[in-house]
Amino acid sequence: MVRAAAERVIAVPPAQARNFLLDYRERRPRILTANYQEYAVEEGGRGSGTVVRYRFKAGPRERWYRMRVETPAEDSVTERDLESSLSTVWTLRPAAGGSSTVVRIETSWQGARGIGGLFERTFAPRALSGIHRQMLDRLDAVLTGDGAAA
Repeated sequence: MVRAAAERVIAVPPAQARNFLLDYRERRPRILTANYQEYAVEEGGRGSGTVVRYRFKAGPRERWYRMRVETPAEDSVTERDLESSLSTVWTLRPAAGGSSTVVRIETSWQGARGIGGLFERTFAPRALSGIHRQMLDRLDAVLTGDGAAA
């Protein structure tokens, strides 16, 4: 498995962060980086059962994804690609007595084999973790009132 993750403390309670993340129609697009192109909600729009699609571009590579949202627990939101092994899990846990939230994004997928897989395992996690950090920066800016960054 190939994994890429980033984490950040955001100065809002977990319920507020989760409420934002579950809105795929209005709020979620505000934190997407330019890597997410042609983003659209296909089904639902809030929480479990929502299906979104987008073209993800990083460097010379790009690929379409169709992600189904699951909310297996109060402290997590999972997005699973319907056509590959890729999944992204957003985990929220209280910090600083519950007035802040540790938000973690982790994406994992079954990597390729051979020399292509070696390059994928070497370079993809670093690039994707950087994109995750940018999304967390945008999430922080929107939730704490400095929406200019999103």
